[in-house]
Amino acid sequence: MSVTEISETTQYLTFKLEDEVFALDIAKVREVLECTTVTRVPRTPDFMCGVINLRGGVMPVVNMRLKFGMPDAEKTVNTCIIIVEVTIDGETLVIGALADSVQEVMDLEPGQIEPAPRIGTRLNTEFIKGMGKQDNRFIMILDIDKVFSADELALVQDAGTYKETGG
Repeated sequence: MSVTEISETTQYLTFKLEDEVFALDIAKVREVLECTTVTRVPRTPDFMCGVINLRGGVMPVVNMRLKFGMPDAEKTVNTCIIIVEVTIDGETLVIGALADSVQEVMDLEPGQIEPAPRIGTRLNTEFIKGMGKQDNRFIMILDIDKVFSADELALVQDAGTYKETGG
């Protein structure tokens, strides 16, 4: 989805990694959990923290800092796991995204969203739906379905991903 396809007010969950603020379409967010014990899974990519027990199910957790090439950080009282739905090749996977902190749920009008810059960002801009503007700050709106490649999600899934059934 490009910024030109954002034609109505949308709610976003904002979260921080380092000093950057990111946003996810609230429709992709299932819940936000306090950081809990993560069990490391051998032979997985560096950005894969491991798995957690979520109501008796195995939930993979990805460190968003490492996924975006940022340095890892110590966990704090604000560190949390955002449970998100990722759709790739028509299949919906539910994964946890480790973030430094969750900020707020906010509404953004189409006029508050600019196209992603082509240069000058640490991220491959393919992941970015647009740049939200609020109070003289920019918020990177992520397209969570494009943050991970099919190969990466296959590795995450092999590590014990909970597969969405019948949904």
